[in-house]
Amino acid sequence: MTGPEHKWSVLAITGLAIVLSLTTWFSATAVIPELVEAWSLSPSGAAWLTNAVQLGFVVGALGSSLLSIADVMPVPRLMAVAAALAALANAGLLLDPGISGAVVARFITGVALAGVYPPAMKFIATWFQRGRGLAMGAMVGALTMGSALPHLVRAVGATFPWQGVVIASTLASLIAAVIFLGLREGPYPFARSAVDPRQIGAILRSRPVMLANFGYFGHMWELYAMWAWFLAYASTAVVTNGWTLNASLLAFAVVAMGAPGCVLAGMLADRIGRCATTALAMAISGSCALLIGFLFTAPAWMFLIVALLWGLTIVADSAQFSAAVTELSDPSQVGASLAFQMGAGFAITIVAIWLAPLVADLLGGWRWTFLMLVPGPLLGSIAMLLLRRHPNAVLIANGKK
Repeated sequence: MTGPEHKWSVLAITGLAIVLSLTTWFSATAVIPELVEAWSLSPSGAAWLTNAVQLGFVVGALGSSLLSIADVMPVPRLMAVAAALAALANAGLLLDPGISGAVVARFITGVALAGVYPPAMKFIATWFQRGRGLAMGAMVGALTMGSALPHLVRAVGATFPWQGVVIASTLASLIAAVIFLGLREGPYPFARSAVDPRQIGAILRSRPVMLANFGYFGHMWELYAMWAWFLAYASTAVVTNGWTLNASLLAFAVVAMGAPGCVLAGMLADRIGRCATTALAMAISGSCALLIGFLFTAPAWMFLIVALLWGLTIVADSAQFSAAVTELSDPSQVGASLAFQMGAGFAITIVAIWLAPLVADLLGGWRWTFLMLVPGPLLGSIAMLLLRRHPNAVLIANGKK
């Protein structure tokens, strides 16, 4: 399949592979309560089971950007190799390696996923000139669903050993590797590039690209800390209020809500512009981060509405920052620009994920902890509104900014 008439089929197949491979991201996070007991983990050790993936992704993404890997190597082959490596590293948890070995395995998983997610955004852009916001939104929706699935497996199989979640995500990523091998780039390929570390300097000097990046950085301050700690937050709320809710199922629902949110935001961005859509999404998600603490002891239905709205909007805008970078960057630097954006953005998530439980301890509980996330979407919105006024913004979303 190489003609533009096949683009929707390619989008569906690629999205499936992304869902399957990204199940490895939160495979350990979804079973942290069991691992805490099995391995006698401290709160810091438990946090590093998530943060090690983030750190690995940062190292992998920034290394890929520095070496322009996604602009040199055929993208489908890169994604296939990376998905297979993620599966093998994820399976390392089954060897009962203890906290040190588990952190190393999670780090390698993150490095591998840096060879899946950023290249996938470049890959799908080769199939879409119009409707790129929707297509890339679908990609992030697939990432979101893949990230949420371990929570669903845990909720459905509450009586199963934690190893079942790890085995399921490992097999899923291996299947994704096979799917990636069968893909071909689309009819609108970007120019090939040679390895040139100086490309990082060009990215940093581009004001419109960096404004899109600053919007993304604010978004990322909020996103992964919420995803990583919402299960702990919801579990505390359920116990505090005596709600008859399954916290793992609620965490799955909140994270999974982002999948349709990404598609809806993609459709909206192609109509009213990426800058306007991202600013709107961050305004709503930031408001939810502000409100959720006030509803911590409210009736369950009120808490649920805000939590689900937060899940819908917190990741909805994610793809639009990437889409803007593909439109604003030099065509030979698209892969490097995407990898840089995501690498730096995920570096920010490490700080937020590490800080959240410390803030919870300082405040004596989780209730008000998510207030620390509010500045991210606020500053991100400002950056995107500034980008909307930049002369180069006419390149975004066919001039709709």
